[in-house]
Amino acid sequence: MKVDGVRYRSVWVADDGWSIGIIDQTKLPHSFATLKLTTVADATRAIVTMQVRGAPLIGAVAAYGLCLQARTDASDEALKTAYSTLFATRPTAVNLKWALDSVMAALLAVGVQARVATAYAKAAALADDDAETCRSIGEHGLDLVRAAAAKRADIAAPVNILTHCNAGWLATVDWGTALAPIYLAHDAGLPIHVWVDETRPRNQGASLTAWELGKHGVRHTVIADNAGGHLMQHGLVDLCIVGTDRTTARGDVCNKIGTYLKALAARDNGIPFYVALPHSTIDWTIEDGLADIPIEQRTATEVTEITGRTATGQLATVTITPPGSPAANYAFDVTPARYVTALITERGVCAASREGLLTLYPERRAGVRRAG
Repeated sequence: MKVDGVRYRSVWVADDGWSIGIIDQTKLPHSFATLKLTTVADATRAIVTMQVRGAPLIGAVAAYGLCLQARTDASDEALKTAYSTLFATRPTAVNLKWALDSVMAALLAVGVQARVATAYAKAAALADDDAETCRSIGEHGLDLVRAAAAKRADIAAPVNILTHCNAGWLATVDWGTALAPIYLAHDAGLPIHVWVDETRPRNQGASLTAWELGKHGVRHTVIADNAGGHLMQHGLVDLCIVGTDRTTARGDVCNKIGTYLKALAARDNGIPFYVALPHSTIDWTIEDGLADIPIEQRTATEVTEITGRTATGQLATVTITPPGSPAANYAFDVTPARYVTALITERGVCAASREGLLTLYPERRAGVRRAG
C-alpha cells in the first residue's frame, strides 16, 4: 500500500541486502517512522513492544529474525535458542509458530554454510505468500461487499462496514485481512464508509485503522468501542468484518478483546459478521477456542495510561485511573463459530465450521483432530 505516494510493505529487506526494515507502529498516527532490525534481539523487541503487531506480520518479522540469527551463528543450537526466544514473544497468534516452524524446517534441512541464503529465501517467500494471500482474501470479500451494496434501496448510499482493531496492511505484509475487501471495494468505485472501533486499551482502531483508511482515501468514522451495538440497532451497519489471530479447526475465532461483544450485537440485529483470515491463522491442532487458545494478558499500564498529542503538539502520557486501582488487561477474546456468519479466506468464503474449512482445505482432512 502507499503512504504519501510511496509504496510500502510493513516489513522488508533493506538496501544493504540483509538488515530488516519495519514501520514503527507505536509512533502512529502522530508520526511515520521506520526502523532497521539488525539482530534477533531487535526483532524480538519489535514484536514484544508492538512496534510490529498483527498475527501475519508478527510471523513474517519472526521469520526474518531467524535470518538475522543465521548471519551471526547458524548452528543448530543457536537457531533453536533464537526460535524459542521469538516464539515466547506473543502467545496467542498462531502465525508466529507457523512462520518459525517453516523457516526452521528449511534451515535444518541444509548445511550450516547454506543457511543464511536459505533463511532469507524462505522468509521472503513467506512474506510474498502473505501479500498474495491477503489480496485474494480481498477479492473474495469484495463479492460480499458488492452483495451488500446491491441490497441497498439507494444505490448511491455507502455500504456501512464496522471493523474492530487493525486488520489492515499494517497487520500483515500487505493489503490486510479485514481491510483488504474494503480497499478493493473503494478502488472499484463502490461507495464505502467504515465505522472504526477505537479498540481500547491500545487504540489500534483509532490509531492505525483510521490512519490507514485516511491515507487510502476511504471514508471512515472513529467510534467508541461501546457504540457498535447502538449503530446496529439503528440500521447504520450493513456488515461487520474483523480479523483473527487464531482460528480453530471448527471455526472458533480469537481476535482483539471486544470482538465477541460485536458478534453478539450483530447476531441480535441480524447483521452479517464476517471474519477474514489467511491459511496461516488456522490452528488445525485445536477445536475448542475457549478451552485451548492461550489469551495473552498484557501490562496493566496499557489500561491505566493513555498517550496522545496535546493542544501544543507535544505527545504526553497521562494516567486515567485513580491511584492504587488495579487493572486487568486481557488482550484477546474468543468468538464461538456459531456467531460467525462466514470465514473469508484466500481460497474463498466458507461456513465457520469444521466441514466448511475442510471444504476449502481438503488436504487437511486426515490431520484434523476430531472432537471427543
